[in-house]
Amino acid sequence: RVVERKKYGKAKARKSFQFSKR
Repeated sequence: RVVERKKYGKAKARKSFQFSKR
């Protein structure tokens, strides 16, 4: 899940990588 939160929502999905596209 490092590529997902790094792609979109860099400053938004920083720790909230919950809504990943996966």
